[in-house]
Amino acid sequence: MKIYRLYRRQELKMSIEQAWQFFSSPHNLNQITPSFFHVDITSPVPDDLYAGLMISYRMKAVFGISMAWLSEISHCEKPKRFIYQQCVGPFHFWNHEVSFTQQDEKIMLEDIVFYSMRWSWLGDLLHAMVIHDKLKRIFDARQDYLQAHWGTLAKSERL
Repeated sequence: MKIYRLYRRQELKMSIEQAWQFFSSPHNLNQITPSFFHVDITSPVPDDLYAGLMISYRMKAVFGISMAWLSEISHCEKPKRFIYQQCVGPFHFWNHEVSFTQQDEKIMLEDIVFYSMRWSWLGDLLHAMVIHDKLKRIFDARQDYLQAHWGTLAKSERL
């Protein structure tokens, strides 16, 4: 099983409290993602994240096909970071850490995603042909939105 990694880092003009409020709400997902990636939250979501919280979604990310996704907040250190993992969804494994580091009047936002595909070599082929590009486009659109709203002159990292 191949493990893929996606990493992004971006400096934003906001406080760590503002960052937490914005990023910890799944209701903001459709604002920061491209139109082909539509998210419908299908479970109640409390005002505050906590470890153990389960959130269910329906997503349209590939070929407009609606997919179920159930995630669990596995770690929550308000207002510094949270980690969610896919429990049910299209990936064999998905772990996404979102962290914030206060730097004067700015924050450094970091996303670290580890994931693997289902279906062995067929999943890896699908990743090479479609999934890698889709994930890159989703996170590129996210960075572009954030840069337009809270960006600084510092360059964002797309790795």
